[in-house]
Amino acid sequence: MDAIFNRRSIRKYKEQAVEQEKIDKILRAAMQAPSAVNQQPWEFIVVQDKENLRKLAELSPYSKMVAEAPLAIVVLGNEDRMRYKHHWEQDLGAATQNILLEAAYLGLGAVWLGVAPIEDRMDYIRNIFGLGKKLKPFCVIPIGYPAEGQENKFVDRYDPSKVHYEKY
Repeated sequence: MDAIFNRRSIRKYKEQAVEQEKIDKILRAAMQAPSAVNQQPWEFIVVQDKENLRKLAELSPYSKMVAEAPLAIVVLGNEDRMRYKHHWEQDLGAATQNILLEAAYLGLGAVWLGVAPIEDRMDYIRNIFGLGKKLKPFCVIPIGYPAEGQENKFVDRYDPSKVHYEKY
């Protein structure tokens, strides 16, 4: 449970490659996510090429850190696997959270950069990777070893005023 409580959005990274073993663990964690009727509509693009990372950094005003990350994972939904099309974003949200938690558990830093449902951003990702319309870009997650002062650490966010029993 430490990964849940300590995970933070990490936006600055050391110039250190992430080991393939850790990448594999992160992807395995993603695919363990719950999914509506077990449809598992996810696909992942692992991006380590600096030119592609620079292109991803231009996705939005909030994605500049991708250029300095040693890797990013693009999370996609595959329409061919969507039996319940209204739940794909929930499925991919669960897979994305698993990526973030596993990255923190492995001593890495990561941040969730939203793509869907903003069509311009979705099309931008499709254009970079030559994706067809059946692949729906959901988010981009830059990952790396946290830079100095960017560590995952506990910050208490519990707010009892947001908890309601039986009625609001």
